[in-house]
Amino acid sequence: MTAVRERAVATADWTAWTCRVRLAVTDPAALAPATALVRAELDAVDLACSRFRPDSELAAVDAAAGRWTTVGPLLAQALAVALRAARLTGGAVDPTVGGAMVALGYDRDLDAVDPGSVPPVLAPVAGWQTVELDVDAGRVRVPYGVRLDLGATAKAWTADRAAAAVARAAGAGALVSIGGDVAVAGPAPVGGWRVRVEDVAGDPTDPGSPGSAVVSLTDGGLATSGTRARRWLHGGVEVHHLLDPRTGLPAAPFWRTVGVAADSCAGANAASTAAVVLGQAAVPWLGRLGLPARLVSEHGDVLTTGGWPA
Repeated sequence: MTAVRERAVATADWTAWTCRVRLAVTDPAALAPATALVRAELDAVDLACSRFRPDSELAAVDAAAGRWTTVGPLLAQALAVALRAARLTGGAVDPTVGGAMVALGYDRDLDAVDPGSVPPVLAPVAGWQTVELDVDAGRVRVPYGVRLDLGATAKAWTADRAAAAVARAAGAGALVSIGGDVAVAGPAPVGGWRVRVEDVAGDPTDPGSPGSAVVSLTDGGLATSGTRARRWLHGGVEVHHLLDPRTGLPAAPFWRTVGVAADSCAGANAASTAAVVLGQAAVPWLGRLGLPARLVSEHGDVLTTGGWPA
């Protein structure tokens, strides 16, 4: 194990899902097969879970709203992760926001979003409790008129899956970052994986932006949710992609960025997204969970909880 930890880290970077993807492994010889493995994982999840692809399994579920729909094990697992996140966050993270996303124009890649002419209106979502999932039978049913969006959980869950798969296949340490959602698995390099936390995920080789922070990860995952990325105009109003299920509108501007570390990237992402939605109430909520977190207010003030390093 010591020899593996002392090897140089090798990295690969590319773009997928309109996100920057970074793979790092502690065994340079494993980089090429590990890259192919992560790309295959991304493609499989995209085909199962994308709401931008008419041929995805998720699109079939939306089209069959009101009826039971057979789904493959990958989508069933992704839905289970989303529903668990909704339950653990008290509904602050909810997969039934798909219709609200479409109403805001986010029904295609962000650079092609239609700005629309009507300002967004208050429309609470149906709620995660309305989704019926039978994992054993591989089927799901959502009410008529409800559309699902797994964007709040599937990206981080995929990072977890990919990092674990690389570590198993390569017998080495692995880091997978998808749009700033970071998962690590296997033996970490000496000193841990150094991860920069900032408002908008950028090139990891560039100097950090003002107010960014660098932390070290040895296991689990770290996710940053914020309102500065994925913004667009809709009906003359600037909106962002983190919706409050209670209103169907973008979360009120209280935190511009929340970074959370947890035993998985999916868990970290659920907590960071919920914190943005909860606003001021996020501080005691995160305190009860005991998760290390870094919260940056709209004014740039930084607050840390749960033992986040100084």
